[in-house]
This record gives sequence, C-alpha cells and structure tokens, in this order.
Amino acid sequence: MRFAISLLTVICIASVIGTVVKQNEPANNYVNQFGPFWAEVFGAVNLYTVYSAWWFLLILGFLVLSTSLCIARNLPKIAADLRTYKEGLREQSLQAFHHKAQADSAETPQAAFDRIAAALVAAGWRAKAQQRRDAEVLQGTMIAARKGAANKLGYVAAHGAIVLICVGGLLDGDLIVRAQMALLGKTPFSGGGLISAVPDEHRLSERNPTFRANLLVPEGMRAGTAMLNFQNGVVLQDLPFDVELKKFNVEYYATGMPKLFSSDIVIHDHATGEAIPAVVKVNEPAVHRGVTIYQSSFDDGGSSLTLKARPLTGGASFDVQGVIGGSTVLTQADGRDPLTLEFTALRVINVENLSAPASTSDDAGKLDLVESLQAHLGSGAKTGKNKDLRNVGPSVNYKLRDAAGQAREYHNYMQPIELDGARVFLVGVRDSPAENFRYLRIPVDEHDRLDGWVRLRQGLADPALRDAAARRFATRSTPVDRPEMAEQLRATALRSLALFAGAEAPVAGQPSPGGLASISDFLESSVPAEDRQRIAEVLLRVLNGSLFELANLGRAQAGLAPLGSDDKAQAFMTQAVVALSDSFFYPAPVVFELTDFKQVQASVFQVARAPGKTLVYLGCVLLIVGVFAMLYVRERRLWVWLQPHAGGTRIVTALSTTRRTLDADTEFEALKSTLLPTPR
Repeated sequence: MRFAISLLTVICIASVIGTVVKQNEPANNYVNQFGPFWAEVFGAVNLYTVYSAWWFLLILGFLVLSTSLCIARNLPKIAADLRTYKEGLREQSLQAFHHKAQADSAETPQAAFDRIAAALVAAGWRAKAQQRRDAEVLQGTMIAARKGAANKLGYVAAHGAIVLICVGGLLDGDLIVRAQMALLGKTPFSGGGLISAVPDEHRLSERNPTFRANLLVPEGMRAGTAMLNFQNGVVLQDLPFDVELKKFNVEYYATGMPKLFSSDIVIHDHATGEAIPAVVKVNEPAVHRGVTIYQSSFDDGGSSLTLKARPLTGGASFDVQGVIGGSTVLTQADGRDPLTLEFTALRVINVENLSAPASTSDDAGKLDLVESLQAHLGSGAKTGKNKDLRNVGPSVNYKLRDAAGQAREYHNYMQPIELDGARVFLVGVRDSPAENFRYLRIPVDEHDRLDGWVRLRQGLADPALRDAAARRFATRSTPVDRPEMAEQLRATALRSLALFAGAEAPVAGQPSPGGLASISDFLESSVPAEDRQRIAEVLLRVLNGSLFELANLGRAQAGLAPLGSDDKAQAFMTQAVVALSDSFFYPAPVVFELTDFKQVQASVFQVARAPGKTLVYLGCVLLIVGVFAMLYVRERRLWVWLQPHAGGTRIVTALSTTRRTLDADTEFEALKSTLLPTPR
C-alpha cells in the first residue's frame, strides 16, 4: 500500500509538471523560458514529453499491474465474505467483543426471535439465523446480521477506478501514436511548403485509433489535415472530413481579454459528401465520426498589411505590402546586405492601462502599457495608482532578419497614444522573445503624423542642412552690436549638430554613439570639471536652437510654414530632441508605420479521437463512489444469541465494527434498547 501511494504521488507530480510546462514545444522555446542550463537538465529527464517518457510509462504500467493483482488477490476473499454471515460463531466468543450485552426476558424463544427479527429488518439489517439442537432438543438460536457491506465494494471500486483511469490514459496518450511511428516508419516533418505535398512517411492514417491534434482554419477556407506537434517537427493526421470556417465570433472584456469565442463551421464528410453545419464553442464541442472538435484558440488567418517605410537617414518613404506569416526582401541603398522583413502578427484590439503606474503593483496580470516601457529608450513615466483602460488601436509585429539569419522583433502601434501629456507614436524593439520591448517615443506633428519628426531626423543626417541650420542660428542669435560673434556661434552650432548626429567623434579614435550621449562624452573629455556645468548649459541651448532651425529648413523644403514660438511648438521640439537622441540606439535603418490592413481571422481547433475517455469518466465515477464508500460507510456485524432459560429466554448480543467510533457506541446503545427487554 505504501509503495502504491508513492507511485501515485510521483504520477500526480509528473502530471502537474506536464500540465504547467507546455509539451512538445520547439527546443528554442524551452531555452528562452528556462535558460540553456536548466533547459538541458529538464530535457534530460523528459519533462517536455512527460506523458510519453519511459519512466512515466513504466510507473503507470507497474501501477496498473500492481493494482490489478491486488484486486485479483482480494476479490475472491471479499466475495466470500459478502456471502457469509458468520452465523456459526460460538456463544462464548461473543464475550470477547468490546460492544456486548445480555439480559433475561420472560418471552418464549419464538416470541423473542420474531420480535428481534422484525426490529433488525426495520433497521435495515440483513440477517441469517441458525438453530442449534442437541438430540432434537433446541439449545438456542444464533442470529447473525450485517450492515454496511458497501465498504468492501468501495475497496473494489476505488482500486478498479485506478486501473480504468490509467488504462484510459495510456489509450488516449501519444503512446499508440509513437508505437505506430516506430512500427510503420513514420517520422516528424520539419520542412515547409504545401500540406498536400508532404510525403506519406509524415502522415498518419484516418483509421488511427487515438490522436489529439491541432487544426487551424482561416475564415472562408476549409482544412482536413491536423498536426501533432513534436520537438523535432510535426506529424500530419488526415481526418475523415474537412472543416470549413464560415465565421469566427469573438467578444472581449473591458480589459481586452477574450470573453467568448466561437466558430460557425460546416463539416464536409469525405465518404458521403454530406455538409453538416455546426457551432463550436469553448466546452461545447462538435462530434463527427468519433472525432471530437474542440474550440481551442484563435489566430491570424493571413491578414493583409500595408506598411509605410520611413528611412531615418534620408530618402523617400515607400509602401511595403504583405500578409501575416509571409516575408519580403528589402535592399539597402548604401549597398549593405539586404534585410528580410517578416510579418509575424496583427493585433486589432489593444486595451492598455494608460494611467500613471505606482512604483509597486499588486496586480501582476494587468495589461499596463506604461509599465511595459520598463527599459524604454526615452524618458521615464510618472507613477500613480489609478487605472485608465483604453483601446489604443491596432498594432503590428514584424521581424527584420539580416543576411546571417539574426533577427530582431519590432512592435509598432498604428495610432499615436497620449503619454505624459504628449501624443507619441510607440515603436518597440527587442532582441529576443525573452526580453521586454523597448519603446521609442516619436512625437506627432501638427497633423498628428510622423512626418515632422522624420524630416528632422533625415535633416540631421544631411551635412548641407546641418551647415545651413548652423548659419541660420548664428544669424538669428548674433547680437547686433557684436557681429564678430557670428562665426564663433556658427562653428559652435555646427559642431554641436555634428556631435549630436554622430558625424563627429566626441573623443578622437573612438566611435560616436550620437545623440545626447555624444554631447556628454565630449564634455567629459574636453571641458574641465569646474566649467562643465556652465558649458553644458550653453551647448544645449545652442543645440536646441540649431535643431529648431533645422526643423524649419525641412518644413520649408516641404512647402510648410515654419514652426512658431508657442508652447505647442516648444513641446514638440522637447519631445523630438529626446526621440532623436534615442533613435541612435534604434537598430533599424527605417521605421515602419502601419497604414492599412484587412483582418482575416482563423480558428484553432483541437481534434481528438479518444477511446479511453469513457474509461476515464467511468473510473472517475467509481473513484468517487469507492472513496466515499470506504470513508463514510462502516461495515458492522451483529450477533444475537437466544437461549431458553428459566421459563423465558436469555438474550446475548455483540457488535463488531471496522472502526471504533462514538457513532458505534451510540448505535450499540440504541440496539440494546431495541433488542434487550426493559429491566424491571
């Protein structure tokens, strides 16, 4: 028993691990989640394929065998015990019981027998009597009664339930699928292309007795081949029907989380050609030909996108079109290796908490855009406690992959968002899925667009425009009574722009980081410490004035009126300078803006043929019945000896129970008052 409980404990722990840790995921996912060391350790003990691990199957099989042998050994004893009432017990043996009593009655033996028999039947006892004679002389009558026989049946039910559940788990697990792969030469497929072109060695037959696979169907399309995921690829499972998705329906909570999603489908049977409409909801599956279709999740079904590419260092903007899951190649004007643009995700609804977050939060699961900018490239966010949930509009995820195969992931919002009192576009980047996105905040112009900041960023990269901006700044800033300062102001403005643009190294022989970091490096390397604060203030005023002139030069080239000196223009320039400084850490030469999209949704179904499901359900019912029977049903045996004595009857009774409890004491006291005569 102790060994069986130990096995059950190990199986329970392993099942919890198999539920928490996603099974049969690609190896890179586990490395990103656990790190290289622990990913290798967990993989060595098969925690990524728990239910098909050799040690799990060994324990499960041993538990089934052990429990089955236990049932086979004890069932004959239980059956024999249920058939016997033990009416042959001797009178002297009754004195050895804890619960015993006796009394003399004036009744005749037959009258006492009739009264006691009626009382036992009324109380729900099943009894059997044995008359004992000596040379045809009646010596006495032994009544043996029994109650609570379900306790022993509970033992059989509980142990049988363990066997049924384990066998059902073995039938519905991937053991049979792996056995077919080993015996029939099936192997996982790790390539690409059309599903119809995948060879037969990567496919399982429609007659596969058990499987659990995923089926993705975009709106307006149909599919009849599901996929079983393995760490080194997928195995295709052909279905006896096609599933056509007519309409995918989804509702959202105020937090942006899905509230309800369902699919209007049509099942096209291969054998009969019949088209069967059905609605699949969460916990409301459809069943056809022994295959259950569950609503598992939803995904993008190939939405079409239009992105506007805005080069940061010069050049005209251009449009790029693609679909989610696709890619395109971008050539670089400077002759560097081309980049591959991969369209990975489109999210139409983004409900974010735009309130200023507190420094600590007890709501770790909330959607909080401000708190997600933990490692942003711009300035920090304010702190607060109130929630301000708003839908900030669509966003797009894409990757830029270089010629070496290294990729960075980008996350850009389609519409500007108001943060810290300013409307900004959020452009995010991260180097790996294990990191948070770092966001560049780009301020909008007077038309609520990116054009103003992009013109300023491109002008900063143009030496001719920098020189023109420095000259205009010197002309506007030179005192009328000191014209000799013009050239000095021009040189200072030009150098500050060159340092800020990364065109001039702040320290000889070292690369220029650009932005405010270059200004800081220049001050630390060229200005004495006691003069650094004063020179920094002057240099920043010169830089801000020069950038203001650079912005107006760009507006003049675009045929726009110059910026004014009002608060709105000053706020734009303040945000723009910070964004310009941060843009030198942005690892892409272009910023992509989502300008248009056409969403196509897809349903993710789980299709399963589970012959062991009935066994598992039956085992669960038996387990509940068995546990309750063993815990709450007490088996009791009662003996009553009736012996003629002094013209009346001597009555001796005893009670046997599996557990001595207060209930047993109370029940025996009630039996004594019923069976024995009232003392005179």
